[in-house]
Amino acid sequence: MSSGTRFVEVPEGLDGERLDAALARLFGLSRSAAADLISAGNVLVDGHPASKSDRVLAGAPLAVTLPPPPVPMTEVARDPVPGLAIAYQDDDIVVVDKPRGVAAHPTPGWNGPTVIGGLLAAGVRVATSGAAERQGIVHRLDANTTGLMVVAKSERAYSVLKQAFRDREVSKTYHALVQGHPDPLRGTIDAPIARHPSGDGRFAVVTGGRPSVTHYDTLEAFRAASLVSVGLETGRTHQIRVHMSALRHPCCGDLLYGADPVLAARLGLTRQWLHAVRLSFEHPARGRAVTFDSDYAEDLRHALDVLRAES
Repeated sequence: MSSGTRFVEVPEGLDGERLDAALARLFGLSRSAAADLISAGNVLVDGHPASKSDRVLAGAPLAVTLPPPPVPMTEVARDPVPGLAIAYQDDDIVVVDKPRGVAAHPTPGWNGPTVIGGLLAAGVRVATSGAAERQGIVHRLDANTTGLMVVAKSERAYSVLKQAFRDREVSKTYHALVQGHPDPLRGTIDAPIARHPSGDGRFAVVTGGRPSVTHYDTLEAFRAASLVSVGLETGRTHQIRVHMSALRHPCCGDLLYGADPVLAARLGLTRQWLHAVRLSFEHPARGRAVTFDSDYAEDLRHALDVLRAES
């Protein structure tokens, strides 16, 4: 089915059905895929967001933004990705240290390099489980966020790791350089996230969005910014960037979410200062805890050097 926004009315035969069940019937989706569309804010009932368990009435207008069609793995570009480092691999998993400008997997709007393409080019086999365009992918980083990602190589690892992420059993630690000084210096942001109403690709804190919880702790304070350690309970798209922006302390260099372009230029930043510094989880086959750490990318180190010299 092609992507785009569809406008339909609920037919008589679906009167009183749950919204996710009605969408599944109307568009030939699985219930889980329909629920994901609703949670992502891609379904409006009579012009308003709704939850998957809401009952729909015959004749109610629906606006449904469908995802783009999957990209078959045979069409994934398999070019080497400069800077994509393998931190660890065995028969079940591969842990990569991702450079900036690299997406996790192909999407219709992305023409740049991907983690999956880089691994395939390096001769690394990945699991065949998952949607066609993101086989083996169990979590993602934004294209311009650097640091650690784990990719499943075996089918068992894919299943176990996906469940571990759902159950919040994976510890993901990020470091972020944010503008100003958060008050308090340590805290928790519990605010739902959904697509920004503008439809411009941003996400935002939105009533009725998906539950999202971020913990932060200030590590170092400078005159103009603070280095914070961030732990995630949930893994929403752009979660750290959205939550820190909502606190009025956007990641330095993150112009999409309100960062000061003058400060970004002074620090030499052309992307958000955000790095996945540590990843800890139970090995999906060996049953023991494993932890991986990553050093800052060069542009992030440079920004810190500038701030420390100024302070």
